[in-house]
Amino acid sequence: MRVFVTGATGLIGSTVVAELLGNGHTVLALARSDASARAVEAAGAEPLRGALADLDVLRTGASRADGVVHLAFGNDFSSPEALARNVAEESAALAALGEELVGSDRPFVTASGTPQTPGRLSTEADPVPTDGPVGGRGRAVTAVLGLATRGVRSTAVRLPRTVHNQGSGGFAGLLTDIARRTGVSGYPGDGTQRWPAVHALDAAALFRLALERGEAGSAWHAVADEGDRVRDIAEVVGRRLGLPVESVPAQTYGPLGPIFEADQPSSSARTRSALGWEPKHPGLLEDLENIQP
Repeated sequence: MRVFVTGATGLIGSTVVAELLGNGHTVLALARSDASARAVEAAGAEPLRGALADLDVLRTGASRADGVVHLAFGNDFSSPEALARNVAEESAALAALGEELVGSDRPFVTASGTPQTPGRLSTEADPVPTDGPVGGRGRAVTAVLGLATRGVRSTAVRLPRTVHNQGSGGFAGLLTDIARRTGVSGYPGDGTQRWPAVHALDAAALFRLALERGEAGSAWHAVADEGDRVRDIAEVVGRRLGLPVESVPAQTYGPLGPIFEADQPSSSARTRSALGWEPKHPGLLEDLENIQP
């Protein structure tokens, strides 16, 4: 299968590209810079120059492929306005890609987040939030899944709060970055709230399975660790960086503060059963031992 991939050079995207290539697929990858294009070529894929905001380029990429995997998302979380811009840009991109695929029965796999369900593990049957700081993203992904009624084999791989590799990535990576900057390895509240996590290599395998076998309109959970306590994450970060570990105000994390405070464990039982997905790589707390002081 020839697969068009957005976000192909990121922490997750680079592993997805390698997973696809290693399993007999070819990859056409969106590349927004010369450096990204070189990285794509070095990985064995073909670059298509353009950014996520270049809707005509996205349509071209989708038209040249047998399937699409969307992973790109802006990295500016500095303010509510910046987060809203990220969500709006992605929403427009998803709509453009989806319209190009209508009536083709081609697979369209997009990334989402595991939902929060107070008092229990979230499951694949739970809806993603359509309000709050990232509600716009939930609405866009819901629209993608709705394309199942219009001849698109659309699926969503729901990623946990931390997708990690060699001690980097996700919300745990943000905790590490903030700890380096502030001199304190902090956690909001009492730190007993739980975050699900997955190794990037395991997540990549699930994206491939969803592309190859996912039913139209389906959602899958890329969850290896159902819920690591945030205080435990902060303690590993603090020990690796030689910093004190303390509770800090949620405002420390800007617009993501309310999400960082929330208890949000998640299950992948249905995903494992239906697709035969089984995580094989180190869990989050073990992987964080790779943080360099």
